[in-house]
Amino acid sequence: MSHDCEANILPRVRVGVSVWRRPGASSSFRRDIRFDVRGLLAVIEYAIYWDYDIQHLYELEHIWVFVGEDGEVWDAEASFHGKTLKALLKNRSNLTEGTHVRLFSQPGKHAFSPLAEVFELLPDWRTACMEEAGRDGLTVPDMFKGAFFTDELTNRLVERHLKTLAFEPAMEFKEYRLRPELFVPWATLAEEIPLRIARELKRLRERKEAEKKPWKEPEKEPWKEQEEA
Repeated sequence: MSHDCEANILPRVRVGVSVWRRPGASSSFRRDIRFDVRGLLAVIEYAIYWDYDIQHLYELEHIWVFVGEDGEVWDAEASFHGKTLKALLKNRSNLTEGTHVRLFSQPGKHAFSPLAEVFELLPDWRTACMEEAGRDGLTVPDMFKGAFFTDELTNRLVERHLKTLAFEPAMEFKEYRLRPELFVPWATLAEEIPLRIARELKRLRERKEAEKKPWKEPEKEPWKEQEEA
């Protein structure tokens, strides 16, 4: 994946992996996994989790890689604002080492595209990272309803934090490779996400409380008083 060089929210947390060898429904995205092409061996689903995108707490994006019985990458798709885009270009020029699909991540928002120019077609691609940072607070997708909650105070807390991370996109990208130890089964990641949300909210609340405490001038060390005298 390639990220905007000014972005400071990278997927350092987890990637939930599911491998499909027959048709079924994705556990983490509203789509069916189909085997419509003869000779298709497997579909590998990567659910990539960030704690944040620039507008909200909780961020999950997806990449699907279609592998044939010959072991070759036949196709790829990626999530794009709740929908999917083709991730492998027709001329396969963004397939590296025969196994890795090279994608660009939208500045701040993380939607994927094989062409960075696509992001500039979105009316709010720049303002989302700047004056609209934090606008959505904590998002709670249907699959996690009951596992964590949000309210006005929580949303304001998250917005306040994300405004400190606002940036102006450069539309210049650098590659970011996910370390192997970040990959876990999707079921493991699904259990971890509510715990991460709770820890992050606790951290934000504690930081807010700490900022309320009056600043007290530290007492001088005896040796400093002697020097001043």
